[in-house]
Amino acid sequence: MPLYRSLSILFVLLPFKSQLGKLKALSLLPSTMLPIDTLLSDAQVAIENALNNPDILNALKDYGYTTTRIQQGKALYNVAAAAQLAQTAEAGEQIAATATVNDAWETAKKSYMRFVKIARVAFKRNPGVSTQLDLGGTRKRTLSGWLAQAGQFYNNALADKAILSALKEFGMTEQKLKVGLSELKAVEAANLAQEKKKGDAQAATQKRDAALDELQDWLSDYLAIAKIALEEDPQLLEGLGLLQRA
Repeated sequence: MPLYRSLSILFVLLPFKSQLGKLKALSLLPSTMLPIDTLLSDAQVAIENALNNPDILNALKDYGYTTTRIQQGKALYNVAAAAQLAQTAEAGEQIAATATVNDAWETAKKSYMRFVKIARVAFKRNPGVSTQLDLGGTRKRTLSGWLAQAGQFYNNALADKAILSALKEFGMTEQKLKVGLSELKAVEAANLAQEKKKGDAQAATQKRDAALDELQDWLSDYLAIAKIALEEDPQLLEGLGLLQRA
């Protein structure tokens, strides 16, 4: 099960949860959740400082953490860091796509509501056309509902010459209706793009979560052993960032 969960479409950096009890028991983490950027930073410090310090490497070697094994941890870090960057990029693209949908929808709604108000006047004594254009009642509030309702209005109006003729008397020409329909189509296209971005962002989040999960699992064991191997040398422990965790 992935360790990390996104709270919203904004994809805020989240604390990890899995195996938290194990990590607390080892006194490697504070009781509060650790943000992703903190995990990555801590992992980088603990790995790079070990690789660049022969004394730490010699001490860890006796406990099975050879240079090769620590390099494996570095590879996990690199994958996780890259996955985090990719996830934030995809999240940003999704947010931009959502903003595009909202802007297009706002524009389309203004035109549509103007047409509906005019049509209600034009067909106030014609319940058949009012039903055909769905002029009664409130407007749909969800995007899918609004697209269906507005689509019914535009398509039925443009397909009926008698309706077009009656609307033209109030300045609502066929060309104006076609512009309104094109605005609706723009909302539909933007929404399709947004849904694709949602899928991309979710996939990137799952990939990021899996990479962080693997990194955390490796790091928890590594730091636990490092505390044992370096317990007589606080300065070396500090180099790995372990004194701050105590």
